[in-house]
Amino acid sequence: QVQLVESGGGLVQAGGSLRLSCAASGRTFSSYAMGWFRQALGKEREFVAAISRSGGRTYYADFVKGRFSISRDNAKNTVYLQMNSLKPEDTAVYYCAARTSYSGGYYFSHEYNYWGQGTQVTVSS
Repeated sequence: QVQLVESGGGLVQAGGSLRLSCAASGRTFSSYAMGWFRQALGKEREFVAAISRSGGRTYYADFVKGRFSISRDNAKNTVYLQMNSLKPEDTAVYYCAARTSYSGGYYFSHEYNYWGQGTQVTVSS
């Protein structure tokens, strides 16, 4: 069992930056691959980025490539999402998630076992 708590959301102007953090409880954080998803009002939850257990591999949705960067610090039980060049269409609740399986992919929400409560990101034009 792992509990995830996101932080770092807020209101930012278009072109600005935010860094989201997701702190995990427990001593086995390095055994989880981690992902970030987002859900805008009235839309389905969508994949944003993911990172392997060691941090050696990262995966991104096409719409954030070159703007967002995912990283993790296993010593701090924390995964980060650095978001630059934010656009109004990035406005959403952002969720971090942990997956336990060593097989399968990173891109679908059903692949993940644990979820945080979400943090709101609002980008004004």
